[in-house]
Amino acid sequence: MKNILIPTDFSDNAWNAVVYANQFFKNENCNFYLLHVSDFLDYASVPVSVGTGENSTEQKTIPAKKKLSDLIKLVEKTFSNEKHQYFVLQDHGFFIESIKKHLSENKIDLIVMGTKGAAGIRKRIIGSNTGDVITKVQCNALIVPEGVDFSKPDEVAFPTDYNIFYSHKILDALSGVLSVNKGKIRVMNVSKTQSELTHSQEKNKEYLRDFLNERFPERNSFHTITNKKVTSAIQCFVESREVDMIFMVAKNLNLLQQILFDSLVEKVSFHTTVPFFVVHE
Repeated sequence: MKNILIPTDFSDNAWNAVVYANQFFKNENCNFYLLHVSDFLDYASVPVSVGTGENSTEQKTIPAKKKLSDLIKLVEKTFSNEKHQYFVLQDHGFFIESIKKHLSENKIDLIVMGTKGAAGIRKRIIGSNTGDVITKVQCNALIVPEGVDFSKPDEVAFPTDYNIFYSHKILDALSGVLSVNKGKIRVMNVSKTQSELTHSQEKNKEYLRDFLNERFPERNSFHTITNKKVTSAIQCFVESREVDMIFMVAKNLNLLQQILFDSLVEKVSFHTTVPFFVVHE
């Protein structure tokens, strides 16, 4: 039984994460915990349509408890899967501290979050809450960009520089992603020059190759792309292979920083179109 935590602020973006998680794990036994964290007050400000204009809206204050009750009713009405159970959690205070508390109390295996991502040229890549979860919470996270509909992850890209040892926890998470929807894994290394891998990198690469050949024969491939910018290389790879998901290791801080946490990006769209699965050790 998987225990999955989905933070919600009752936005369309948060709802999209709920939809994606339900479809991704439709064949798995799961407990879904829907968590709302209020800023010390038991209220959530949500947009509601008012007035006579077609697009007229105002911010209306509604108790978070009521919003959670409405949300669980909508979830149970929308998804009829005997393998899934749903629970609501309400907390007050600081977002990350609340996340950490519920990870322990409910033995959470995975956090699923929606993120607005980049809205166009030179926009910030991910929201601060999502960034904090990835960097400050020791739990695997599935990040779903705003407006991305579920697509079976037939093609999963794994950007790596082979500078880390692939522990059992990393490989177990990778196996889980590939087993859920029987996808293919495309391991890609971005090199700024034509330089060869170091002895340590070669050993790590061979270890990963041996594992994938044993567990997922004919469902893996290895690629080397030469490009001065990692993000540009991944963009080309995502487009050419029609990648459905990107798998990353939080421990690989240098690569993670380049891909997700450059504060601004130019004409890079994979952040807004492809979900990220980030694994922690």
